[in-house]
Amino acid sequence: MTVKERISDKLTAAFAPAHLEVIDESHRHHGHAGWKEGGETHFRIKVVSAAFAGKSRIDRHRAINAALAAELADRVHALAIEARAPGE
Repeated sequence: MTVKERISDKLTAAFAPAHLEVIDESHRHHGHAGWKEGGETHFRIKVVSAAFAGKSRIDRHRAINAALAAELADRVHALAIEARAPGE
């Protein structure tokens, strides 16, 4: 299973999103800190979930970071997060 697939699976299980995009942007960071051969080091996440309703941007990011703690401790160097509740 790829890192992208693990991220998708974990976010789906944790937040039951109405919309989820996991974009590997590693190719844009070639040669930068944290980049590794084979990619899967820099990701952008776009997620819409009712679980984020009434939560601040920081709380949303903290929840996502907690769900992906293993990936962030291992291969993932950078994670750009766009998290919204439906209708926002």
